Amino acid sequence: MQSDLARPNSPSATPLSAVARVVGGRISPTTDDVDITGVSSDSRRIRPGDLYVAIPGVTMHGAEFLPSAVRAGAVAVLSDEAGAAQAVALGLPAIIVDSPRAVTSAAASAIYRTDAHTPALFAVTGTNGKTTTTYLLHALFAALGLKPGLSGTVERVVGDARLETRLSGRLTTPESDYLHGLVARMTEDQVQAAAIEVSSHGLDGGRVDGLSFENAIFTNLSQDHLDVYGTLETYFASKLTLFTPEHAKRGVIAVEDEWGRRAALEATIPVVTVARDSSEGASEADWLLHIDAEALERTDFTLRGPGGEELRSSIGLPGAFTALDLALAIVSVVDAGLASFDAVRQALDATGGLHPAVPGRLDLVSGDSELRVYVDYGHTAASFRAVLHALRPFTPGRLFMIFGADGDRDKGKRPEMARAASEESDVVIVTDYNPRTEDPHGIRRTLVETIRSEFPERELYEIADSATGIDHAVSMAKPGDLIFVGGHGHRADVEVDGRIVPYSAREAAVTALRRHGWLAPEPPSAFGAADAAGGPQERRAS
Repeated sequence: MQSDLARPNSPSATPLSAVARVVGGRISPTTDDVDITGVSSDSRRIRPGDLYVAIPGVTMHGAEFLPSAVRAGAVAVLSDEAGAAQAVALGLPAIIVDSPRAVTSAAASAIYRTDAHTPALFAVTGTNGKTTTTYLLHALFAALGLKPGLSGTVERVVGDARLETRLSGRLTTPESDYLHGLVARMTEDQVQAAAIEVSSHGLDGGRVDGLSFENAIFTNLSQDHLDVYGTLETYFASKLTLFTPEHAKRGVIAVEDEWGRRAALEATIPVVTVARDSSEGASEADWLLHIDAEALERTDFTLRGPGGEELRSSIGLPGAFTALDLALAIVSVVDAGLASFDAVRQALDATGGLHPAVPGRLDLVSGDSELRVYVDYGHTAASFRAVLHALRPFTPGRLFMIFGADGDRDKGKRPEMARAASEESDVVIVTDYNPRTEDPHGIRRTLVETIRSEFPERELYEIADSATGIDHAVSMAKPGDLIFVGGHGHRADVEVDGRIVPYSAREAAVTALRRHGWLAPEPPSAFGAADAAGGPQERRAS
């Protein structure tokens, strides 16, 4: 059987009665004790010896998948009264609780022993920059000679082993049973420090409950997910729960926006603050970042601490915002006592700065071509502005912006996305992005009408198909121009009318460059991992 990265290879056995005591449940029927070696709320991930967590949902109960869980080897069930009744009917003992989701993390912690010992865990939350900062932490751990781990939007990493999230579930922060199993695997494989990307949905769903973070990082907050939260105040309140003793020992907070400054004031754990010396929050920051020089290949900076300590280094990515993300990573490592400031300085000096590989984030897919093409995952107005502002000074020709907006998500942010896409660009191409079940024409119409109304001088094209829009930009471009494709990033598929359809903006860009005679690398294999795993090229979204 293929190894599951999100569980230890050699699990310990935990008596069912011990799990019941931890979660405050009762076992029915009364039976001899059963040994549990794993736990999952996903029946497709059940292994022999597992506890299956059957969670009641809005449209169906997890107990409906009990037969497949039993066939896969589940030996007991954690559920409510209704789920337990179905388990008993199938001959399995059940731990009965009022809310199985609320106690899943406690059960997983007891079974995987994550309450006893884990790597040094670092959490990253915020609207933009979570993934980049997580990868910067991972790269910094490695530069310090530590065996690193990572869990985020793109992949899960344990030492040298990697698993893309599209093959293991698409959640930025996985369910608590999965995450505790992943941390247990990291412990087993002697990972010393790990970076965990923590979404607001993950916090609301209790997915990081039971894990103790050495340090938690707050990058920023801007409009997103208001279809779920309604207001920025509610969205902020969700993020702020990470900065409590229940989750983290300490925090590092960027105070360049009002939300960061509020987070620093309202956090109930000790925090230190970071800001660029040119930002509004500079006077309130403990650590100040000065940008020494910017280029497309790197950003040079100086980081100054509250005691006058100073570090001069660089990051191999464009944009002052990437240097700020690295500053947050450095300060969190130092503040947690994982490494001294001098040790970080020496590690970065040894490699001439940090040169991280961040999948789908400011990804230069055009290689050595005279026409530069970047693909980025950011899909908010704030991320568009940050990237375009960073690219504009280094674009002697025209700056092309290609983007679309999510379907079935926060419709209120679409006009602001259109404004951000148009303010510093010369040519804007509006395409479909990830329409899900929404009419893509209606999504595009909002974006196009905003640009035509507020930026009538902007050269604007509406091209539904993203690959065709990229091809059109490449066909018009000349040496010195730069093309930025926002939103798709590392993704190798989109959701259209409820179907997951293969599509890679990276692959589309390389194909277009080659078609129109530009020097370009070989087209990347966007679907190789899915093919190797025997996955279908098109499947119905769940």
